[in-house]
Amino acid sequence: MLKICVLVSGGGTNLQALIDAINDKRITNAKIEVVISNNKNAYALERAKNNNIAAECISPKDFENRDIFYEHLKETIDSYKVDLIVLAGYLVAIPGSIVEGYKNKIINIHPSLIPSFCGKGYYGLKVHEGVLARGVKVTGATVHFVDDGTDTGPIILQKPVLVKQDDTPQILQRRVMEEAEWQILPKAVDLIANNKVTVTSDKKVMISE
Repeated sequence: MLKICVLVSGGGTNLQALIDAINDKRITNAKIEVVISNNKNAYALERAKNNNIAAECISPKDFENRDIFYEHLKETIDSYKVDLIVLAGYLVAIPGSIVEGYKNKIINIHPSLIPSFCGKGYYGLKVHEGVLARGVKVTGATVHFVDDGTDTGPIILQKPVLVKQDDTPQILQRRVMEEAEWQILPKAVDLIANNKVTVTSDKKVMISE
């Protein structure tokens, strides 16, 4: 049974997609052990509690400095003995100590087709604003492993989404979530839970069916 920690900063729609997929068996052999947020007002914590999942708020604001915060975050994650960390809209940088301690065991969902509209400064609505400003016709979402760069880890799954002429960033954000994020994040977790994902020495992901 794959034990999962979900890190999230906001409403937790991707968390809900995971909860729903576990409940209806689209994700098998996996359990969300804990949800951790840096924001005590994050609705994601309520989603966790409503589904009998441990919920914790660990905020940088509650610690003297960022290093102490990171140390406490890692200790908390370690205490749950999880096998996979899922970043589901987590707006705090992951420290090297966690990346190294959980190599190829941290995944992130990014709302574009990496390597487009990713990296420093591209998060949340800023991604979709960039897509519309550039005038591309296709965007989408990417699930990837987390390494020590920003959106540079091995890509697990991607799904394209068409951009429409009358899109606003908010409308496009919603469509990308509905048509891509909420589909490929649960799929990636299911693949990992059932030992179907391998990272090669050249940082490519191989998926066995």
